[in-house]
Amino acid sequence: MKHTLIALLTLAVLALAGPAHADDALRHARELLAEHPLIDGHNDLPYVIREHGRDVESWDLKGEVPGDTNIPKLRDGGVGGQFWSVYIPGTQEAREQGFARIQLEQIDIARRVLAKYPEVFHFSTSVADIEQAREQGKIASLLGMEGGHAIENSLGALRMFYALGVRYMTLTHSQSNDWADAAGQSEHNGLTDFGREVVREMNRLGMLVDLSHVTPKVMQDVLDVSEAPVIYSHSSAHELTPHMRNVPDAVLQRLPDNGGVVMASFIALFNTPGYAEWDAGFTRFRGDVQWGEPEYDGLYEAYIEEHPLPPATVSDVADHIEHIARVAGHDHVGIGSDFFGASEWMVEGLTDADDFPVLFAELVRRGWSDEQLIALSRGNILRAMRAAEQAAGRLQQQRGHRWPP
Repeated sequence: MKHTLIALLTLAVLALAGPAHADDALRHARELLAEHPLIDGHNDLPYVIREHGRDVESWDLKGEVPGDTNIPKLRDGGVGGQFWSVYIPGTQEAREQGFARIQLEQIDIARRVLAKYPEVFHFSTSVADIEQAREQGKIASLLGMEGGHAIENSLGALRMFYALGVRYMTLTHSQSNDWADAAGQSEHNGLTDFGREVVREMNRLGMLVDLSHVTPKVMQDVLDVSEAPVIYSHSSAHELTPHMRNVPDAVLQRLPDNGGVVMASFIALFNTPGYAEWDAGFTRFRGDVQWGEPEYDGLYEAYIEEHPLPPATVSDVADHIEHIARVAGHDHVGIGSDFFGASEWMVEGLTDADDFPVLFAELVRRGWSDEQLIALSRGNILRAMRAAEQAAGRLQQQRGHRWPP
């Protein structure tokens, strides 16, 4: 009887202590992000608006809108900086309409959104701008192009997109372009000579090279060429989830020398521990059809309806972050949510822009120090950006002045 009473009392204490401990971790995470607001590497809000009719004026970010992102959620999520993806598709239809034209339209949508809320968003193109936004209590807002097809093989177009405020470019999206291979494809065996020139010019401009969506060979080729830190704006660890969009350990091991940052994604597919077995079945099902081909999406939808993936959890995302930190170092990991208006594709518990504290609370419980959490939230990407700005200044002096500086 005595032992039973002690056991019951112990369970009661644990039941009371557990939630309190959880609340303490979440409270600490919120306080930390209030003081050191997160810089998120990838949010597709401009494309969500495009898909809903491009009507920026009627899209009320202060209220309820379709998808995962509005101003109250960004504030509640502790977001102090956001790379807004100005994604455009790399399809044949888009090619016929003109990649560069569509890219300009996407930049226009993003810039109009930012201009609509000047009291909230601070259009930013530098580390100095980001720090100014923080001092003013605003959300620093940067632009990231997703897919090098948008430059249409023109360094002049690349320079003009930089002049419009673009501060990173993902070298490919779902389709390979004329100078770099997209993940899961191999048309060029990595970067072509022109692709190397693209990387060099991005270094000279101060535009971050984003290696999400490319093959491991392209990753290695860029690390051989780049004189500035690279980023992965929305990728996770291949060792834990062997999805072609994730970063292999052989690449992670090179990041300390480069200074780059992998910004872990909240896409469930990139984080689920059951992916390898599921993908083996899907590979048999799709046969020779490759990612990026017109038939791929239909085959994917048909297969996943009959063979749903095991759900990914907040703990799984934390595992990926810890793996990147273990292999590359705590100075080389950040957050790139990839919110794109479709909660069914996201990790359970990380479906909206107000969920970032939930992930940080998980890392608090795992013993991450405040210093490590601050580096994750903003310190690492700011360091990479500063280094890219410094490299650009050096390269402009070495190679002579060309517009834009």
